[in-house]
Amino acid sequence: MIKVLIVDDSALIRSVLETLLSADPNIHVVGTACDPMDARGKIKTLNPDVVTLDIEMPNMNGLAFLEKIMRLRPTPVVMISTLTQKGARETLLALELGAVDFVAKPGHDLEGGLEGFGREVREKVIAASQSDVKGRAMARQPASGAGAKRAAVPSKVNSSRKALIALGASTGGVEAIKTVLSGLPKDCPPVVIAQHMPAGFTERFASRLNEVSGLTVVEAKDREPVKPGHAYIAPGGAHLRVEYSSGQLKCRIGEDEVVSGHRPSVDVLFSSVAKQVGDFAVGAILTGMGKDGAQGLLEMRQAGAYTIGQSQSSALIYGMPGAAKALGAVQEETKIESIASKLISALEAKRDAA
Repeated sequence: MIKVLIVDDSALIRSVLETLLSADPNIHVVGTACDPMDARGKIKTLNPDVVTLDIEMPNMNGLAFLEKIMRLRPTPVVMISTLTQKGARETLLALELGAVDFVAKPGHDLEGGLEGFGREVREKVIAASQSDVKGRAMARQPASGAGAKRAAVPSKVNSSRKALIALGASTGGVEAIKTVLSGLPKDCPPVVIAQHMPAGFTERFASRLNEVSGLTVVEAKDREPVKPGHAYIAPGGAHLRVEYSSGQLKCRIGEDEVVSGHRPSVDVLFSSVAKQVGDFAVGAILTGMGKDGAQGLLEMRQAGAYTIGQSQSSALIYGMPGAAKALGAVQEETKIESIASKLISALEAKRDAA
């Protein structure tokens, strides 16, 4: 039984969330709180497994309260966010502060998307209950200057070749992807990324990554040629593929059917990399619930690409890397801090063997 505390200043939202979460017999809402001051005492007395937390609340901002939770009593937190530019910015900050995941509210009237909203909330609460928040909190390093780009050293990889780096992630991926990109040299081969995220959030995600890594990070656009020193994020709600056209490797964006339960899907991206790039590619599957990306990574390995999985000890949720390992898709498993250097080393080995 997963014990959940709901923290939201709206009585309507508290009631709706309690009803939606209680629809799963494995979830027990042990209490609700109208603001962080109310929640503080209830976290101590009720000892919830997961907290759902709104960002905009009276008395104390949800972000400030989240920071206190992660510092004083690390607990899995799922943010309840709004689909606005400001909401996207603050949600990504919450994920950097230690929130496990977020769910976007369907709208002020809660009409139209209530069923899907409830299903997503339940899935993410269950995933959060299985996450290693305490382990991540202990491993966290003090943040460097906000907005400062990392000065990455040049690589020895010949960027004129058809080399490509592919990354896939879900829950916990915001921090994991940031860690990998921050460790890549500024002139590295192009990077393509599928991160499970809804429309409206990926543009801000790309902008934030662009601030903190030595690469130029953008939300991918259809038919955009990929360039060394650049990273391309799959747009929320759309698949990202790569394909050769007019002698150039380009991004292709499609809103076709959901694959492996997701759009964007890591399987879709990795499968296209296997077909179009083959043994010139390297790939890594990072933290996340479920098994999206496992089959695609296997296809990459079978096509000659070098494949890496994030280790269980460093993954917030080991679902996706674990599924890929079980399928035989992972050639090497390593902690998140080492993945960037492993990817570059693999590319250098490919260059030397050619």
